[in-house]
Amino acid sequence: MIKAILVFNNSAKPRLIKFFEHYPEEIQQQIVRETYQLVSKRDENVCNFLEGGSLIGGNDYRLIYRHYATLYFIFCVDSSESELGILDLIQVFVETL
Repeated sequence: MIKAILVFNNSAKPRLIKFFEHYPEEIQQQIVRETYQLVSKRDENVCNFLEGGSLIGGNDYRLIYRHYATLYFIFCVDSSESELGILDLIQVFVETL
């Protein structure tokens, strides 16, 4: 199940934020900051899957992302989702935009 969709640029400015579970505003901002820090530090040659951070469900959740030009597209999903399926979904999402 998809828990959140985050899109932000290389400067950490959010472009699209959608949470499918209720989180207080402060927690949402912390999630965005933590997610950006986790994803932006990674090298281009590494896997696009990360275990979830401490704020959004811990180890039961995964961050699946793609970096296109200046935007990061990140889907936070639970462990029942297919990582490759979500990467395909991100591709369709980008093409639709």
